[in-house]
Amino acid sequence: MNILFIMYDQLRFDYLSCAGHPHLETPNFDRVASMGVRFTNAFVQSPICGASRMCFYTGRYVSSHGAAWNGFPLRVGEQTLGDHLRASGMDCWLIGKTRMKADAKGMARLGLAADSVIGARQAECGFDAWQRDDGLWAQGPDGFYDEKRSPYNEYLKSKGYPGDNPWANHANAGVDENNDVATGWIFANADKPANIREEDSETPWLTRQTIEFIKQAKAPWCAHVSYIKPHWPYIVPAPYHAMFGPEHVPPARRHAAEREDPHPVFGAYQSNKIAQAFQREEVRSKVIPAYMGLIKQCDDQLGVLLDHLEQTDQLNSTMIVLTSDHGDYLGDHWLGEKDLFHNPSVKIPMIIYDPRPEADTTRGTTCDALVESIDLAPTFVEAAGGEVPGHILEGRSLLPWLRGETPDWRDYAISEFDYSSTQQAARLGLMPNECRLFMVFDGRYKMMHAEGGMRPMLFDLYEDPDEFHDLAKHDAHQEVIDRLYGMLAQWGRRNAQRVTKSDHEIMNARGASLRKGILPFLADGSEVPEEYLQAYRGRAEKTYLDD
Repeated sequence: MNILFIMYDQLRFDYLSCAGHPHLETPNFDRVASMGVRFTNAFVQSPICGASRMCFYTGRYVSSHGAAWNGFPLRVGEQTLGDHLRASGMDCWLIGKTRMKADAKGMARLGLAADSVIGARQAECGFDAWQRDDGLWAQGPDGFYDEKRSPYNEYLKSKGYPGDNPWANHANAGVDENNDVATGWIFANADKPANIREEDSETPWLTRQTIEFIKQAKAPWCAHVSYIKPHWPYIVPAPYHAMFGPEHVPPARRHAAEREDPHPVFGAYQSNKIAQAFQREEVRSKVIPAYMGLIKQCDDQLGVLLDHLEQTDQLNSTMIVLTSDHGDYLGDHWLGEKDLFHNPSVKIPMIIYDPRPEADTTRGTTCDALVESIDLAPTFVEAAGGEVPGHILEGRSLLPWLRGETPDWRDYAISEFDYSSTQQAARLGLMPNECRLFMVFDGRYKMMHAEGGMRPMLFDLYEDPDEFHDLAKHDAHQEVIDRLYGMLAQWGRRNAQRVTKSDHEIMNARGASLRKGILPFLADGSEVPEEYLQAYRGRAEKTYLDD
């Protein structure tokens, strides 16, 4: 069996028709959901691109792998999905974005050349790269945000798009009434069509790259197809730019109570530039229709992939996973972007189709178990026929849920966020070690713990599903807070760093040294079987006592 692991960047869990969106029809996402299981309580382990993706790829929490922010290198030697799948005989390929930053210092220390097979895989987060393009080719006074070569930009140049950076001036920009570039970085331009032929825009380009890979691939393979969209810049080519309008924009889910004595971190984020922009309805009325158009284009291109698999008779031999690295506030909770732990940010879509007969009983169903993004790595290892290395991978295989079983499962989900690199940290006057947030969610109560001596936040999602009312402002729920802190403490005591010896190896080693003659502390020898002493019995061949 092959695995098609598709990730969309910044796709909210509730912007799919199968998840109940009132206006956005996504028939191809729905098609996969009808073939498999849609997990309705899936959470990322960090609501920021780079850290979240490293959790997906390592199967480990942020505080285990350490790459806590965009541009923080994943330390050399950290095992990733590619390492685990290759051990099971499955190749693992990247097509699109990873946000992975290589540990160049670590590679140099170990003498790993970047152009060697091992070095290349270390630099590509353990993947073999079919086509890597991280998709943010921004340019400012100090140069490019990403200095690597952009395969997509090179493609655009080959198609005749002018300039050094057609990603910025065509794929992510429109044209104003004066025939000037109307950059997608400015929200006022979000309702304009991108100045590019639709078939040349990013999402169709990556779909074609994926089909080219599938055509030549030798099974079994895992292909991580990682789309940059619907991530900003929020601008989309025709005809998708005109499919939705202000009448399709839902009211922002926010409440005046959220601005009354907010938690210091929450208050800092409410006052940043992105939040202030999304607090303006004229911004939401332009950006959200473009965001929906980007998703509609993603759905259409998903249909192209599904049709290709069906036409080439590979749909019945390919596991398909649809997910996202985090969500997008879009003005909910007075915020924009992602970063904190409200559901629009930390909850993600996750749909899994397993073509094997064992999954027939769950087709077209939903599962509300508490699922974490790190669960996909062990799911893939088990699906590839490997043994899940539980001393390394901290997630749990989802295959039992796909087979209709009810496994012993977690009681809470965890997410982490390190905001030490942000202006919010500077505004609060915090040192880096004080800028760590932790979410604990038990299925009803969600708590956010903040380092730096600040109080927690607490929400009751049964009584307050929109997470408007912070119960930790008062003392009435101290018992709940204490219980959730107990869960956080239990999680914090996990054994996350012993990755070179499995439990099985350790248990098998118990007593092994005795059978190899290490016999300390014997009073008279009767404490061990006689065979353990055979090498130490018998007559002395020669004595030196009288010499």
